[in-house]
Amino acid sequence: MFEIFFKHRGAEGTEEMNKMRTVLFLVQKEFLQVFRNKTMLPLLLVMPVVQTLLLSFAANYEVKNLALAVVDRDLSPASRQLTDKFSASGYFQVKQFSLAAKEADRTMAADKVDLILEIPANFERDLVREGKSSITLTANAINATKAGLGLGYAQNIVRDFNVGMVEGGRWKVEGAEPSTFYPLPSTLHVTYSNWYNPRLDYKTFMVPGILGEIVALIICFLTALNIVRERELGTIEQLNVTPVRKWQFILGKLLPFWLLSLVMMTLGLTVGKLVFDIPMLGSLWLVFGYTAAFTPCMLGLGFLISNFADSQQQAMFTAWFFLLIFILMCGLFTPVESMPQWAQWLNKLNPVAYFVEFMRLVLLKGAGFQDIKGNFFTVLTYAAAVNGLAIWTYKKRA
Repeated sequence: MFEIFFKHRGAEGTEEMNKMRTVLFLVQKEFLQVFRNKTMLPLLLVMPVVQTLLLSFAANYEVKNLALAVVDRDLSPASRQLTDKFSASGYFQVKQFSLAAKEADRTMAADKVDLILEIPANFERDLVREGKSSITLTANAINATKAGLGLGYAQNIVRDFNVGMVEGGRWKVEGAEPSTFYPLPSTLHVTYSNWYNPRLDYKTFMVPGILGEIVALIICFLTALNIVRERELGTIEQLNVTPVRKWQFILGKLLPFWLLSLVMMTLGLTVGKLVFDIPMLGSLWLVFGYTAAFTPCMLGLGFLISNFADSQQQAMFTAWFFLLIFILMCGLFTPVESMPQWAQWLNKLNPVAYFVEFMRLVLLKGAGFQDIKGNFFTVLTYAAAVNGLAIWTYKKRA
């Protein structure tokens, strides 16, 4: 009896090894296809690097070189100081200098300037005698983002101008005698500091999110297109009539792309550190562990799309439909908190939003597992649900 028992256990072990050996053969086949495909390999290795470089420089809300028109009716030392401060800031270029507001308005109507600075007559006199004066800023708000940022920059410049004009509680005008200094009311001094991005470098904010977005996009696309392509070639039909189990076929299909996603993340982090010097305050082991848990979400989504697509064109358009929504709503370009409440609830079904949030928390703030565990378990649940649905809808004809 003991001899029969051990033989039976040995047979079970051999059977399990044969099943895993089948999976390894399928994985080997997938890697051979990837390395032989002249299109797929560059997509996996070159595309993440190129996209990280291009998007990090191009996707930038830091607006510079705004065209400025100056209408100076005062022509005083104080008005010249203010104009020079705008020119020296690096955010504005004075494109027009005039005495008439109508001329500046026509220039803005022609879309040649983004902002008009209007300095009234008696600007310096009111500033010195009464301790206050006013200016007018007009922004071209066709591009609301540019207008908002331009006004914000201008307000900071005017604030610095006010601080620079004060000396010992009195207004200081270049060329004026000390007797022309007039006392000012006491002011509130604000001290501030910038955490997690002290230099206010927009690339520091963008690169971690872009890395997450690129990995998600490429993996989902390639999984869907790869499976549909094999269906078009008839390779999958040949596998369907073999004794290969459904779970073996799916695991053999998805496991290579899961491993390649870790390679893509390694390339992206290397580029981010060497080119953009992004901080990596958190654990890189946590980054790769989370990537390993997140990638099945996009693999399952790509596999699910391929189950209903009859051609690569259908798979591409269907994948792009979902990914475009995911990218625009993931918080990469616009804050999730600024969206309507219904959009924020809908965004809970967006896996890319969790990845972008995770990358910024860990790399920029040094968050640990306790800080992102809710995010982590949500992604695991999402992966289980999507892959379960993909397996359930896949039909293997034996």
